[in-house]
Amino acid sequence: MRQKMYLNLDLAGLIPSCMERGIMKPAVLPISVKPVWLGLSSHLWILALVLGIVFLFMRAAGTLGSASLRWLLPVGFLVMAVLPWILLTATGRRQIGLRRPNNASFYVVGACTGVLAATVCFLIGMSLFGNSPENWFVSIANGYRQTFDTTSFGLWQLYLIFTLPAIIFSPVGEEIFFRGLLQRALEQQFSTWQSTIAEAGLFAIVHLCHHGLVLSATGFELYPASAAIWVILMFVTALLFAWLRKASDSLAPAILSHIFFNAVMNLFIFTALWAAPSTP
Repeated sequence: MRQKMYLNLDLAGLIPSCMERGIMKPAVLPISVKPVWLGLSSHLWILALVLGIVFLFMRAAGTLGSASLRWLLPVGFLVMAVLPWILLTATGRRQIGLRRPNNASFYVVGACTGVLAATVCFLIGMSLFGNSPENWFVSIANGYRQTFDTTSFGLWQLYLIFTLPAIIFSPVGEEIFFRGLLQRALEQQFSTWQSTIAEAGLFAIVHLCHHGLVLSATGFELYPASAAIWVILMFVTALLFAWLRKASDSLAPAILSHIFFNAVMNLFIFTALWAAPSTP
């Protein structure tokens, strides 16, 4: 029989079976933690959830707080990225996906899906809200403007200034934590599908800090409609990253997809939205 190499592009790895919908959960090996953390091994999923909430507040303070708190944003990403080396053994790190993918073609799939997801988010935002503040990419652009005085820089200079951190810190930190440590820790207690829904939901809620919640002189304001759509888009994007992690047995394609998402998002911001006046 002639063998053919192909990519398994169905969602079987993420769609729950009838057994997973019930009480029973899939049998997964416990994550291998360092000896000093053995007492936390059976409760690693609780620790991961608590850390996720801590990272949420760090993100909120770093994006919505005063300028003196901006440092919390990159520090949060750095902590996410190094956690596996603090908590897990080399075996544990491989268990959460810090390994090569089972098929190198997933790198191409990851890059293409990242570009596609960012493009879909841009087109939906423009078709529904134009260049108004309710467009999520406009909100992100406004957040960039609040970082420092950007008037003396050209568009491509600004693109590089904001994109280089965006393709290093958040893709690496978020994928290692959400699709790696959190997902795998939850799978020790819940089904794969339930774990994916939980981590993708937390990922989506975290991104309300970038659009949906706005800090004004009168306090926090919420854009209900656009915030809800933005959360749904981020939830679906998280499911896409989770599928890449599951199908490839590696975090690398998900990280690459996230990198391309952020790079293309900023490309749309600086080519289509930056110079355009924001409409109320």
